[in-house]
Amino acid sequence: MITAAADGSSLSNPGPAGWAWYIDDDHWASGGWPHGTNNMGELMAVLDLLRSTAVDPGEPLHILCDSQYVINAVTTWMAAWKRKGWVKRDGKPVGNVELMKAIDDAMQGRSVTFEWVKGHAGHRLNEAADSRAHGAALAFQRGDEPDPGPGYRPRSAARAGTAGDERGIGPVAGAVPQIASDAQPGLFDDADRAGAPGSGEPRPEDADLAAVVAAERELLTDAVRSNAARLRVLLHPEFVEYGSSGRIWTRNRLMAQIEPLGGSTRLEVLGSARLGPDALLLRWRATSPSGTSLRSSVWVRDDSLGRPRWRLLFCQGTPQPA
Repeated sequence: MITAAADGSSLSNPGPAGWAWYIDDDHWASGGWPHGTNNMGELMAVLDLLRSTAVDPGEPLHILCDSQYVINAVTTWMAAWKRKGWVKRDGKPVGNVELMKAIDDAMQGRSVTFEWVKGHAGHRLNEAADSRAHGAALAFQRGDEPDPGPGYRPRSAARAGTAGDERGIGPVAGAVPQIASDAQPGLFDDADRAGAPGSGEPRPEDADLAAVVAAERELLTDAVRSNAARLRVLLHPEFVEYGSSGRIWTRNRLMAQIEPLGGSTRLEVLGSARLGPDALLLRWRATSPSGTSLRSSVWVRDDSLGRPRWRLLFCQGTPQPA
């Protein structure tokens, strides 16, 4: 069983707000918004915990909350709200309905239980989650970016290495034998094994394109691949990759199995297209000693971390014959 505390914090309520969940010092996460409520933080902490632990669907999840609102909403009121089209008994819309719907969706097929704990009463897990949620709110108040934490590495990570198509962009080193490059899944596939970025791409004139190319190059470095906090910033929460083997990789699944891969990869920009004011498509070629692949990446600019930044939403690769 996974036991975790989830908590939220809002300064002035509403005001700079933070959320956090905590299992232990190696498994926790936090985030927030420049302006939000305490209830938003409480709900978002539960939602991110559900999504992060989804890579271990067989593990029962026990969530400790000091919010009666969250526990009652999820365990008592939600079923009736759904039947009535997400309106309350008085006919008014359910508050924070999008978070509620997302939590309901994330709980499907999971064994999830909730337990109320008294806040600020010395409970170790609750205090750890509370301090991180409050720290995130303070960071937004200062105009800084909160510490996202290490995230969640699943208990099934070792088992995930038993099949080549479960490797992501890197399981535990040596856990599985090498497989053919046309079956290698994960960020940038086998042809894009990490390392220092190459040179020779056309010099981008557009500042947004330059920022996207720089971020893409970061993802080709072992320093970033081994930094969970930086990856959480670069990868959009809804990130999806279609690997060349046909495997679909979500952000949580990918981050749970990531490790430095070593080697050297050359990035060659082939073209780009602006999909909207805050969306760019980058087409590029990755060349490494193990092969070459053609890549398409969609980057979007969002401000969910407190200031606008480019984050990778989608990528897909196709091995290029020699």
